[in-house]
Amino acid sequence: MSAANSTSDTNTDDSSNRHLNFIEQEIEKDFQLPKLMGKHLSTRFPPEPNGYLHIGHAKSICLNFGLAQKYHGTCNLRFDDTNPSKEEQEYVDSIQNDVHWLGFDWDGLYYASDYFDQLYQWAIDLIKVGKAFVCDLTGDQIREYRGTLTAPGKDSPYRDRSIEENLELFERMKQGQFPDGSRTLRAKIDMSAPNINLRDPVMYRVLRAHHHRTGDKWCIYPMYDWAHGQSDSIEGITHSICTLEFEDHRPLYNWFCENLGIFHPRQIEFARLNLSYTVMSKRKLLQLVKENHVRGWDDPRMPTISGLRRRGYTAESIRSFCDRIGVAKFYSTIDVTVLENSVREHLNQVANRVMVVLRPLKIVLTNYPEGKVEWMEATNNPEDAGAGSRQVPFSRELWIEREDFMEEAPKKFFRLKPGGEVRLRYAYIIKCEEIVKDPETGEITELRCIYDPDTRSGSGPAAERKVKGTIHWVSAQEGVQAEVRLYDRLFLNEDPENAAEGGSFLDNLNPESLEVVTAHCEPALAKAVAGERFQFERLGYFCADEKDFSPQRLVFNRTVGLRDSWTKIQAKDG
Repeated sequence: MSAANSTSDTNTDDSSNRHLNFIEQEIEKDFQLPKLMGKHLSTRFPPEPNGYLHIGHAKSICLNFGLAQKYHGTCNLRFDDTNPSKEEQEYVDSIQNDVHWLGFDWDGLYYASDYFDQLYQWAIDLIKVGKAFVCDLTGDQIREYRGTLTAPGKDSPYRDRSIEENLELFERMKQGQFPDGSRTLRAKIDMSAPNINLRDPVMYRVLRAHHHRTGDKWCIYPMYDWAHGQSDSIEGITHSICTLEFEDHRPLYNWFCENLGIFHPRQIEFARLNLSYTVMSKRKLLQLVKENHVRGWDDPRMPTISGLRRRGYTAESIRSFCDRIGVAKFYSTIDVTVLENSVREHLNQVANRVMVVLRPLKIVLTNYPEGKVEWMEATNNPEDAGAGSRQVPFSRELWIEREDFMEEAPKKFFRLKPGGEVRLRYAYIIKCEEIVKDPETGEITELRCIYDPDTRSGSGPAAERKVKGTIHWVSAQEGVQAEVRLYDRLFLNEDPENAAEGGSFLDNLNPESLEVVTAHCEPALAKAVAGERFQFERLGYFCADEKDFSPQRLVFNRTVGLRDSWTKIQAKDG
């Protein structure tokens, strides 16, 4: 007995089913049916290689590969490469890389183009039994003849061609004797069917386009609905798990399998992922790339898996997110903060802490010896006892965040202010005694402070003197500079795909989705490697850019910020 059947035997009571999602419940019922007895679960992830995968695809990947793992079955990666005019090898390579990065491996790697010869032969079989015909209507005419949701369609004038004539014309289509778009092969079903997909759907069209695998062998290409179900059948897929937009296509999926008399997989639909402040349309993502609104498919502002990876998201956090949102039968929109919280939670556990100043304000400790450098012990990760510690240089001149000082501070501001004290993390308590300003602009250029030498962190009882605020810092003498890219949401509107009347989703682009600053960093970051993730203390989580980072050019991307309690206080007080 297969592992799937074994699981079914032990989870058929109502209390067990409450712990299964609706797809798992259906799978466990199915493996009690005679046609699946003795078989194992087989799923597939079937992307079209016409763009890069995005977070919505990650949900499908985790679902299909996860089901195969749970039920000790198999999951194939199959490229539905039936539209060569939009498909490229670059996309094939990126998709394979993304699936592996997410932590999955396929049991079989296939392409719909592997089955072009078989699909062609099956089309001939349908012609021979009078269930397919060659049609001369143009694309616009086919749409006109199809009817509407409330009105039936009408038969094509070419619907009653003889079997012999259809076989001859279909062969001539294959031989390239007709112009592109001039003829199609259509299934002969029912032009009055309530489901428009059953109104004599197109199976093949004439299209001269170089295919990334088959070259120029074919000048007719199968439509997705014709190729998809039959590819599932050839591979022995037991469950075709797809998104809800294919629910209306299921009767056609079933019709083809039944009329060919081939193995018939079961199609089950789930709601695709909708994420706030995010565009999921591959066509619109391609537009963003082509029109240079972003810097490629892997721009860290993009919802593509490669963009999220470059921004600093981990595979673990994306898998956790997909598990957290689950699978549903109905559409809903997930708040993007759920995704952001998933990466925060994982990086909090695994990312080492470092100190970085993004918007620097200089501090001079007037009573600290010139030229002296002390090395302060700093914890790498308080969530990981095995992460150890590092040494951070401390000197007379330091950088702090400009927002950590206020000349006219409100009551609840516990950072640095005139005459106020604050602790420098891992170091000393300091007191601000003098403000230096630019005489022309009035901008604060420097703070002159004193430090209390008896308050070094961890040095004894005197070090325990309490002050309410602690801020981070970087030695001006020993620190290193880095380019830090502060990424924010790409769109201002929670639902950017639904533009205002007469407008475009591009009208919702956030003009401040990227800010680049020159930051001052503790010297440990000079030893970072591309892709390495950190928590910049008190600022957020950042990643060494996987493309632009080098020892000679330190470049970090903001993955996600930390929760800012001060912002909440400001909002409350205001």
